[in-house]
Amino acid sequence: MVFHSILFEETENGVYKETVAAPDFFADLNLDQVINTITSGRQEYNLRPFFYTPLNNVEAIKYRHEIIRDLENKSLFEPIQSFAKKMRTMREHQAQAGKLYYKYQQESWFLDAVEIYCDAVNGLVHDLSLAELKSRGFLAFCEYVTNYAHSDPFTSLLAETKKLKADLSTVKYCLLIRGNSIKVSQYEAEIDYTAEVEATFAKFKQGAVKDYGAKFPAGPDMNHIEARILDLVAKLYPEIFLELDNFCATNVHYLDETLAVFDREVQFYIAYLEYMALFKRAGLKFCYPQISNPCKEVYDTEVYDLALAYKLMAEKPSAIVCNDFFLKGKERIFVVTGPNQGGKTTFARTFGQAHYLASLGCPVPGREAQLFLCDRLFTHFEKEENIKDLRSKLEDDLVRIYHILNQATPNSIIIMNEILTSTTLNDALFLSQEIMKKIIQLDLLGVYVTFIDELASLSEKTVSMVSTIVPENPALRTYKIVRRPADGLAYAIAIAEKYRLTYDCLKERLKS
Repeated sequence: MVFHSILFEETENGVYKETVAAPDFFADLNLDQVINTITSGRQEYNLRPFFYTPLNNVEAIKYRHEIIRDLENKSLFEPIQSFAKKMRTMREHQAQAGKLYYKYQQESWFLDAVEIYCDAVNGLVHDLSLAELKSRGFLAFCEYVTNYAHSDPFTSLLAETKKLKADLSTVKYCLLIRGNSIKVSQYEAEIDYTAEVEATFAKFKQGAVKDYGAKFPAGPDMNHIEARILDLVAKLYPEIFLELDNFCATNVHYLDETLAVFDREVQFYIAYLEYMALFKRAGLKFCYPQISNPCKEVYDTEVYDLALAYKLMAEKPSAIVCNDFFLKGKERIFVVTGPNQGGKTTFARTFGQAHYLASLGCPVPGREAQLFLCDRLFTHFEKEENIKDLRSKLEDDLVRIYHILNQATPNSIIIMNEILTSTTLNDALFLSQEIMKKIIQLDLLGVYVTFIDELASLSEKTVSMVSTIVPENPALRTYKIVRRPADGLAYAIAIAEKYRLTYDCLKERLKS
């Protein structure tokens, strides 16, 4: 097996281009919040481009599924985390070396960085040999890193590092401080009187006393006196310090590029698994979706909006509501109707989130799922009118829809949320029917949230789903979205009663 990447089994034409900007639909689906949470605290790895770049074939998704399944085993997850921690420490030492002013201090930090790197590689090889690896990605990587650890360049680097550290540990010297002068000389087995002095003065000790000992700075920086002493020590041991100079000069590029890339890429999985763990602890489920391509029959059971659930876990976990959806046969579009504030928009976001995360090769919210691998995902959510473009809200809606439908293909997914609300009901009905006919003609998969019930029964490709209320109290929402014919009820009376805006309530209040 040849190892290319832990994220990609192989890249098209050997070139992989990262997407640096978030897709247009991220804000509509609250995926920006999701990715911000996942990547929080990992800015050094620049993970966002990985989450901005969906995969375009089923095998690539299966490749990632296998790797995540392997990482769900602690016998692999913990060693990978340990390797990442050592690599982070190595980078910190490298960065610190670059900030320091004095030559030998720089070289000391560089040598420590190389030692940490060698330990990280050998530790990883050992841990991987004990792990039960099943994924193509980790099996290929294990073979690569094992071969690298036994290669001449690495074994030579390791031997040089060990020898140099051992040689430096033999460096001993004496300081004779007299007035403003310091004399540096080699250590010649002078007697250490520390124990005798402490024993002599121990009898004068009477309880706790103030400590007058000088505190040395804890930071890494040396002062000019320490640096000058080190220069003199180097003259006492010229061969060892020349060896240190040569080591740092010849091993500038000691870090293996493939391991450096692996260290960054594997954080994609670690970050997502740690994010998943937050929800699992709250009793919510994740699953590995089957990918239905070219088949457009999709389903997901006990699915939920990740961004909303993340907020509710801290505030009110019991308020998190899961829903189910499925499309079979010729069904393509969910037409979601029902009372306001009933979870319709959340359902639309949930559908989009699940499909996008599936395209990244990630597990998705839900107990069991089969999702479609689309070529593009389009959203049209209501936006505030922009006075700068001199377009009315209706015109802006129509322009945006026109661009979406012109770019969409039969393999795209479209999510529309309460569009055309700024015009009359008759006009909205006419325009919505024309838009829906175009969606049906393109055979698009998606969700259409609307206040127009007639759209729910427009075609055999449309499926009616309704947000439900508590039967005993129509003012309360269940946030459950169920498959059933649109009922045309807006529950306006319940809302009016709740806020005492019915005719009788207003009449009574006006009297007083």
